[in-house]
Amino acid sequence: MLRVGLTGGLATGKSFVGRTLAGLGCHLIRNDNLGHAVMQPGGEAYEGIVREFGTSILNPDGTVDRRKLATLVFQNAEKLAALNALVHPPVRARTRLELEAFEKTDPDGIAVVEAAILIETGSYCDYEKLIVAVCSVEQQIERAMSRDGLTREEVLDRLSRQMPLAEKVRHADYVIDTSGTKESTIAQTQMVYESLVTLKK
Repeated sequence: MLRVGLTGGLATGKSFVGRTLAGLGCHLIRNDNLGHAVMQPGGEAYEGIVREFGTSILNPDGTVDRRKLATLVFQNAEKLAALNALVHPPVRARTRLELEAFEKTDPDGIAVVEAAILIETGSYCDYEKLIVAVCSVEQQIERAMSRDGLTREEVLDRLSRQMPLAEKVRHADYVIDTSGTKESTIAQTQMVYESLVTLKK
């Protein structure tokens, strides 16, 4: 099975690219979903998060308020690193298990793992190819404000703490520019998919 990483920056359209690849026949693993799972009560990271950040980041039902937690960690590089250290290892372990399951059922398939910090954690080395979704900074700001209800200042603060897209692109085997129409993004993704298919032959 061909293992492919998919990453990008905040609101660069990587999830849209992931869904498009899934529609073309790839197996898609979204690390954001796995991150939610390990942070749920009973999840591998839950107790460590509560211990590290306190009960003020919990909802009344005991679940983690991800908005509160995000506000807390994105203002402090040390706290962000502490959160990543709690969440990333179990997410990586779950990813590995899902990949193994896909490989058993579809050994000739393509598995795409979508994750925000593949390069920063070094886990991009787990994949044979890497796709990076990009767009302009202004588009990132507009999309994140619209999607997440953030202020411009909050988005800029988060972007300032992320690896620059230009640095991510240096690691990429494929770059998909999502700054145009959805049709343009789909066409680029189709071309990447066709290239990936040839690698399996």
